[in-house]
Amino acid sequence: KSPPCLCLSKKDENSRRGNWGNQIEFVLTSVGYAVGLGNVWRFPYLCYRNGGGAFMLPYFIMLVFCGIPLFFLELSFGQFASQGCLGVWKISPMFKGVGYGMMVVSTYIGIYYNVVICIAFYYFFMSMTKLLPWTYCNNPWNTPDCSGVVSSPLNATLANATTSLVAGVTEVVNRTKRTSPSEEYWKHYVLNISDDIGNFGEVRMPILGCLAISWFVVFLCLIRGVKSSGKVVYFTATFPYVVLTILFIRGITLDGAINGIKYYLTPQWQKVLDAKVWGDAASQIFYSLGCAWGGLITMASYNKFHNNCFRDSIIISITNCATSVYAGFVIFSILGFMAHNLNVPVSEVADHGPGLAFVAYPEALTLLPISPLWSLLFFFMLILLGLGTQFCLLETLVTAIVDEIGTDWIIRNKTVVTLSVAIVGFLLGVPLTTQVSPKHMWIIIKSCLCITGHRNYFKDVEMMLGFPPPLFFKVCWRFISPVIISFILIFTVIQYKPITYNDYVYPGWSLAIGFCMAMSSVICIPIYALYKISRSPGATFREVQYQLQLFLLIDRDSLAFLL
Repeated sequence: KSPPCLCLSKKDENSRRGNWGNQIEFVLTSVGYAVGLGNVWRFPYLCYRNGGGAFMLPYFIMLVFCGIPLFFLELSFGQFASQGCLGVWKISPMFKGVGYGMMVVSTYIGIYYNVVICIAFYYFFMSMTKLLPWTYCNNPWNTPDCSGVVSSPLNATLANATTSLVAGVTEVVNRTKRTSPSEEYWKHYVLNISDDIGNFGEVRMPILGCLAISWFVVFLCLIRGVKSSGKVVYFTATFPYVVLTILFIRGITLDGAINGIKYYLTPQWQKVLDAKVWGDAASQIFYSLGCAWGGLITMASYNKFHNNCFRDSIIISITNCATSVYAGFVIFSILGFMAHNLNVPVSEVADHGPGLAFVAYPEALTLLPISPLWSLLFFFMLILLGLGTQFCLLETLVTAIVDEIGTDWIIRNKTVVTLSVAIVGFLLGVPLTTQVSPKHMWIIIKSCLCITGHRNYFKDVEMMLGFPPPLFFKVCWRFISPVIISFILIFTVIQYKPITYNDYVYPGWSLAIGFCMAMSSVICIPIYALYKISRSPGATFREVQYQLQLFLLIDRDSLAFLL
């Protein structure tokens, strides 16, 4: 037999769990995980609402002092332990509840996220036509309040098309309340939304079918774990940039595009003094990078031990934020064109979230020549952006289960676990395809990440990378980032308002359920800690009391992050 010293070239290979085929696969997967729907439908809106170009200042400050340090922390944690979000807590078994909290977070987000992807699939399929179905107001689902920007071809000939368009725009401007065809298509046809959250209504079969397609695609891409998903991301993580560039080039050539971009970027420096702007910047950084969801730890756990995750964290974080800024140009160039056609301010057509992706932007696309082509490209991009994040959310759950059980059988049959999790996720997503609508089921979640013994951890990172963490990151981990995260938490509580959907006010019982779901991830931490203490060998009442005090009083050698 060869002596151990002759096998050093193989020591980084984890034959039991497997590794990424190469480092590019990990970087692309992490980019796909971080760059998601929020980069397209949330950041541009936050930017223009919070001072345009002035918002970039707090945004990038939060990236430097909070985003990148926490991103590096999670990557190094997962890579060092080579375990998922449960297995890594062998470093401090009492805090294993954090891992369960991460699983709860990933479960909630994964269920909702795949419903959004399935709706993008539905719009993608509906765009395979000569005329987008949300172009006109002459459909069975339209109401008398509907007013489109394009006149119906049934009442206009080519000769008077221009006159009809001007008349339609004038009608829109003169109306005190306008409902667009795209909004009515979204609300009355796609969702067929019920009048109350307690009224589930019927399952929307087209949406249910698209949900099955979404989960099936995710399962196929993860059928061999990171070995298969690592190959898929060469396309899913890169092609959205091709589509963004195509839409950007098309957008900036349209009339009014420059007005939309000016509205997006014009700085309002006085807003920098507003605490809400800084809170939005910190929340967007945190939400966009996906920290504390367990995905970063899981993806990094498949790295080779001596991989330079410090370099990767900087590359991925900056790519994510640059994508958000770039997507803003794409979105607001089209919205500026739409505002120009409607002869209204850009602020009246700007929106965020599903309202941007499924109402405002689709309506703007109806004004373009060959509108089905641009619609296909846009929704295909949304599908790819969503899948990139969904891959990691599902892999987080599967890896945690496989690592926790850890038998040879379950490792060999990881595909069965993946299929089982996908089926359960599909079944849990079925209620979101009813008339109660995914919008009614929006979930706000919190989780926490704790690491004990920071001095030992710094030495572990140095052993893994070959150099110690830079002083800046040590300071951020111990002082700056916890302060920023505490600020986010306090800011969120202070700014809390009861959730509404248009004019609908949610009943108290639904808000109570939402609060319980939000707390379900955090409550895992003390429950597991108490369980671990109670199962300690020879635990008398006095010993349990002492261990509980140790749990509640984190000593000066500990680093705790509350997210």
